[in-house]
Formats: sequence, structure tokens, C-alpha cells
Amino acid sequence: MSWNPALDPDLPKGDAVDAIETVIVPRARDLGGFEVRRALPSAARQMLGPFIFFDQMGPAEFLTGQGIDVRPHPHIGLATVTYLLKGRLHHRDSLGTDRWITPGAVNWMLAGDGITHSERSDGPERATGHSLFGIQTWVALPKGAEDDPAAFAHVEAAALPVLEAEGKQVRLVLGEAWGANAPLPLPSEMFYADATLAPGAGLPLPDNHEDRGVYVLTGSVTVAGQGFEAGRMLIFRPGDRVSVRAGAQGARLIVLGGATLEGPRYIWWNFVASSKDRIAAAKEAWRAGDWAHGRFRLPPGDDVEFIPAPER
Repeated sequence: MSWNPALDPDLPKGDAVDAIETVIVPRARDLGGFEVRRALPSAARQMLGPFIFFDQMGPAEFLTGQGIDVRPHPHIGLATVTYLLKGRLHHRDSLGTDRWITPGAVNWMLAGDGITHSERSDGPERATGHSLFGIQTWVALPKGAEDDPAAFAHVEAAALPVLEAEGKQVRLVLGEAWGANAPLPLPSEMFYADATLAPGAGLPLPDNHEDRGVYVLTGSVTVAGQGFEAGRMLIFRPGDRVSVRAGAQGARLIVLGGATLEGPRYIWWNFVASSKDRIAAAKEAWRAGDWAHGRFRLPPGDDVEFIPAPER
């Protein structure tokens, strides 16, 4: 890790606060003692670059015997990105992947034409009290990659670039930003970073991406004197030079964005596609339940149950 001059703050002046195009207050949902806050999609914005789904999971504390149980369910037309700040999750999928997701690592699951996976806190994790705090995002795939075969990649925290300057530390999870490159190959242009700022520290947003946004995980930030507390997603106008500055308690941020896709996407349940026909075909395949010969399989080692498709 080394000091990176590209991380020096360059705060906007005067009315540059108008560079904030949208402020999203996530919708909160209590899943039985486990809160999820969803920022994307929202009424104000469907996507931020190719990111079409953004959930904050927790922070939550589980007693002995409690945990997360997301039964096997399908995806098409997207890639899931699971990034934990605290705790562990057990990922299994229909490719045969069986892996624990740990803090600071990136878990990338490319659904393409179809994949099934489960996420649980089981085994030794469930046997004792534990905590969980993290972010799950979905990346909508470009039209040329929607029918690609499913794939999975896991990159440990130690393999991700970490940039440091005065009062800030940034781990680049995906893509290219601030002159650094994360190792995972991507289907379209995007970036995703985990930034920790000391009180008063400033962070410029990378200016080589069309769409850029910041989600405030903890603490608070100001942009040209206007303050924003934790649990806010700020989306900025393309092309503007923008910096954020941490408040008196510091801040931890998810910074993300990228190139916009060639058109909007349809979303139904866990499916994302550029056409309604693709959604309808996947819906029919999941409801058919032909796990031996159909489009979808159940994950080996977690094939006793699954989540049925919604009625509508």
C-alpha cells in the first residue's frame, strides 16, 4: 500500500453542489431481525452505470442457532457482487461452487443464461452468535453477454488494490479508478470501491466514468458544504469534477458507477433482461422444476428445497 496522489481532494466551489443529480433514501425492510436497505432500483433511478440493484445487509447480530437462510433461487441476465464488511456467508451454486464469503473479498457470480444459488450462515457459523454487515449488488449485463454461460469468481481481499493518501484508504473491488485496476475481468465498464475516510478527509470521484455515485455506509459526508448522513446514495452529474469530504466522525463509503448500458432493463423477481420474452422464458423454466434436464439446476449440497417463483 502506498500514498496515491490521485486521491488528493479537489472540492467543487460555489454552486457546484448542483453536481448532485439524485439523492436516494433506501427503502428499509425488516426480515425478522435482519434489516435490508435497498437503494437501487428506485423510483428516481433504475441503474447507476450497469448497477441495477444495491442492498445494504445489516449490520445485524445473530444469536446462537440464528442466521441467514436464502434458499436456492435462480438468476439470469446479471452478475451478483457480494461484498462483506463483517461476518461470513456460505455460497453454493449450480456450477458446483461451494465457498465461504469473507470480509474484504469480492464474490462475483455471472448468471448469464441461468444459474441457481443459495446463501446461508450454516455449520460452525450458526453454532455460535455472529454478526453480518455487507453489500450485495447486481450488475446488468450488456445485450451481447446476456446469453453467456454462467460463471463464478472469487478474489480474496489481499489481491485487491488498496490506495492510501492522507486520511483515506480505498480498496478497489471492481474495475479501474484512480489509476488502479482490480484483477477481475468484467463484461462492461464499471468501478466499485470501499473507501474509509478519517474526519475531514476528502475523496475526489474518478472522472473517467460516465455515471458515478456514493453510498454512505457509516458516518457522514459533505459535498460543497451540504451534509449527508449514513444510509444515503448520492448520484452525480456526468462530467463534473466532484469530491466528498468526511464529517466529524469520519465516513465509510461505497463508491461505484460506470458506463450506462445501451438501454433500460426489465426486472422480474431475480431476473434481469433486455426483453420481456427473456423474462417469460426463464419464468417458465423455473416453474417447470426440471432440475435434471431443464434450464436450471439446484446447487449440489443444497438441493432439498428452493424458492418458488412468485405468482405474478
